[in-house]
Amino acid sequence: MQDFELTSDMLTMGGAFYPTGYVFLMFPRLEDAKYVAAELPAANPGKPTLLLTAQTVLDQLLHTIAGADDPLPSVGAEGASVREYVELARQGHCALMVYASKAKDSDAVMAVARSVPFSCAKKYRTLVIEDLL
Repeated sequence: MQDFELTSDMLTMGGAFYPTGYVFLMFPRLEDAKYVAAELPAANPGKPTLLLTAQTVLDQLLHTIAGADDPLPSVGAEGASVREYVELARQGHCALMVYASKAKDSDAVMAVARSVPFSCAKKYRTLVIEDLL
């Protein structure tokens, strides 16, 4: 598991947060996020599991809302998803980003995530943000 660093491949051309191929999970407790990360099947070597503290979400993702809403408010889910993450982060929730491009990989991630309380789970696919609750 690595600490999160926002990179250009996690953004749309307009600057909205959109990490295609990843499952984005949020947890009320850091201990639960770390437990899930430790219990996940082996990660893709080029795409490690990323940990985002509440402060990281606020510092690095909040500003990407502007990319989703420029020049007009987004009709897609990009801005709404980040607003949800920011609201949860303001309550102290942390996040994991797990690369799971295939459905079976997402299912494996969610099997582990469901063993602890989580507050949000979304899969970023090409042109679709899927709720995994």
